Amino acid sequence: MIHQETPAMTTARMRKVRRRDTPAELVIRRHLTHLGLRYRVDVEPWPGFRRRADIVFRRERIAIFVDGCFWHGCPLHYVSPKRNGDWWRSKITSNVRKDGEVAASLTTNGWSCLRFWTHSDMDDAAQDIARRVKSVHRTVAVKV
Repeated sequence: MIHQETPAMTTARMRKVRRRDTPAELVIRRHLTHLGLRYRVDVEPWPGFRRRADIVFRRERIAIFVDGCFWHGCPLHYVSPKRNGDWWRSKITSNVRKDGEVAASLTTNGWSCLRFWTHSDMDDAAQDIARRVKSVHRTVAVKV
């Protein structure tokens, strides 16, 4: 007998999806903390921005997003659900569009926007972030 998920079961499952503190985010944050970097978690890059980044370096003006393959339409791993497929395609397309708008807005306002897929090597991602943060510090030190 094939198991059919009810709408209530779907709702219960979706409520368990974490918005923050995902395993990938925790790995990156552990590495950044080990490197002595200070950052904010799950905040707006600046007050009133209306979108939250997973990790923010406000002084350096760097916003990091760790994007899940399903929610952000990973070209390698995203598979649209069979049930209610049209709605999900629309939802994920909207998420991808918003991701682009957020990146453009951050860039327009002088911020760097770094995005990593959850399937990426988080150790490498943390090293990339650390290099970017340290390069901003070097640039600021030279200007002073």
